Amino acid sequence: MNLRISLTFVLILTTVIMSAQINNTAEIVVLQINENGNYPNNPKLPVLLYKNVFKFEGSNTAEVVEKAFAKNNWGGSWRNGIYNFQHYHSTAHEALGVYNGWAEVQLGGPGNKPVKIEKGDLVVLPAGTAHKRIKSGSNFAVVGAYPDGQNWDMNYGKDSEFIKSKSNIAKVRLPQNDPVYGKKGGMFKFWK
Repeated sequence: MNLRISLTFVLILTTVIMSAQINNTAEIVVLQINENGNYPNNPKLPVLLYKNVFKFEGSNTAEVVEKAFAKNNWGGSWRNGIYNFQHYHSTAHEALGVYNGWAEVQLGGPGNKPVKIEKGDLVVLPAGTAHKRIKSGSNFAVVGAYPDGQNWDMNYGKDSEFIKSKSNIAKVRLPQNDPVYGKKGGMFKFWK
């Protein structure tokens, strides 16, 4: 019986700590990105940039992001940076939670103005959105994840990828949950 009470207490405490590290009033910046040459981007869904959504209260900042994603069924997570070449995923949406440093990221392919992301921010890329790190600092690092068991592919803006990628993008389903706020998250005001 004492073990059950202890485990229940740990679960409740973990839930309270997790919710305390999410900013429930984070600004969501909406970026609609059009097709750009061989980069299809997403004709229906905008990129979402959640400013300062993660409030880090300890040294293991990556774990805060990973737990928020896992709680909302965004899995297949990894820790790293963002590639310094244009690429996109036609078979999955992607969430990138910044847990360290800052970067300027070009979204949508060549010629687009870079967007600055920094520790505490979250970028949600709909399937098809090209992205590339232009520059970064302060040991820039993100946790990446994908919703509902979606498997990602890699595309580089080649002519031979374009038609199949557009077909794939059209088939990618909406996530069941916002990556940090769950079923009733801000994502669903913009992704329908």
